Amino acid sequence: MNILMICTEKLPVPPVLGGAIQTYIAGILPYLHRAHRITVLGVQHETLPHEETIDGIHYVRVPGGTFDTYRDHVVQYVQAHPFDLIHIFNRPRLVLPIRQVAPHAKMTLSMHNDMFQVAKINREEAEEVIRQVCAIVTISNYIGQVIRDLYPEAEGKLRTIYSGVDSERFLPGNHPNMASIRKQLRQAHGIDQKTVILFAGRLSPNKGVDKLIQALPELAKRFNDLALVIVGSKWFSEEGTTDYIAYVRSLAKRLPVPVVATGFVSPNEIQHWFAAADLFVCTSQWQEPLARVHYEAMAAGLPIVTTARGGNPEVIVPNENGVVVERPEDPQDFVEKMTYVLSNRTLMKKMGENGRKLATSLYRWERVASDLLHVWQHVEQIDLSTTEAIVSVKETVEQVVAEHPIEPVLLPSQPIQEEVVLNKKRKKAFVWAITT
Repeated sequence: MNILMICTEKLPVPPVLGGAIQTYIAGILPYLHRAHRITVLGVQHETLPHEETIDGIHYVRVPGGTFDTYRDHVVQYVQAHPFDLIHIFNRPRLVLPIRQVAPHAKMTLSMHNDMFQVAKINREEAEEVIRQVCAIVTISNYIGQVIRDLYPEAEGKLRTIYSGVDSERFLPGNHPNMASIRKQLRQAHGIDQKTVILFAGRLSPNKGVDKLIQALPELAKRFNDLALVIVGSKWFSEEGTTDYIAYVRSLAKRLPVPVVATGFVSPNEIQHWFAAADLFVCTSQWQEPLARVHYEAMAAGLPIVTTARGGNPEVIVPNENGVVVERPEDPQDFVEKMTYVLSNRTLMKKMGENGRKLATSLYRWERVASDLLHVWQHVEQIDLSTTEAIVSVKETVEQVVAEHPIEPVLLPSQPIQEEVVLNKKRKKAFVWAITT
């Protein structure tokens, strides 16, 4: 099939600025293009050309920044270039405007956040979007359940496909390709004799690194060799200071343990900090769809302490590759869970090894691509003339477009499913034979 993959308006592909969705797309493209002709439509960035073809994959980049601007350019491009299937990432509000200019294309969605919440899309539009798409792929059962609870009619179109990680790039610190990097980083920052706790993520209240910092004074009384590394900034490559960042810094200055704050780290280098660490802690306070740092920590052979928020617990096999903090708003719960892990070095080693096995077996990009290809294969067989996916959308689409007029834009012309066991207690999926 001739397939168009439409990214979001926030960050470019390849992920030169990072981003979970962008990393996901870059990870699966090498496998997808072997089976189909792929065009990736995304947002422009000063370091990338507006149009190029790399390894058989065609990239087109248009202005973005705001949703409305991006939507106008996306629709204009789709109107001029026919595709058999259009796969849209995380923007259900693109579906109806695109349907107006591509009435015969099959459409699928890949949902990485809860963008079907009524605050983000009105109910009438969301119901029409669900009728128009042939499949909705989600990155966690949590996201699928949010959609299902709001719109039960989506049930038959939902499919969870967990994300992946490059396990040849994210390696344990004792791997021959990482041992010297681990040693150099730790020595350079004076933490070579420490048990290094790693946080990696945006510095925002939702991500909650302040809870980890508040837990450290008590942990330092129990363990005398701790150090904290905080990797991240306010928004990917943006390094500015917010009130929250100032608050985090003030807390960190009073800690009795060394703290290394790296700021933004390039996606091409962040694996080095995972290799330098001994324990990974995710402190999410919000209903996180499923943070991809979990996959990276597993690939790096790190035991994980995460929170019972959103989809995060779905990749944790309790006491096998990590533990879950049930009350993440309470720093004391982090103290107790981290004490449990840190007090047993044998357990830490076992958790790290199990996580690595999961990463190299279940959470491979090849598996993610295989699962998505399976969905596309099913969609290819659908006869739109006999499905609800072609229910008339004339009034709804025209209403949406009338509310958000599309301006003319000049653009260049375009020249394996694996068996999963259900953890019924948490309603999450994992492979017990230790895969990821």
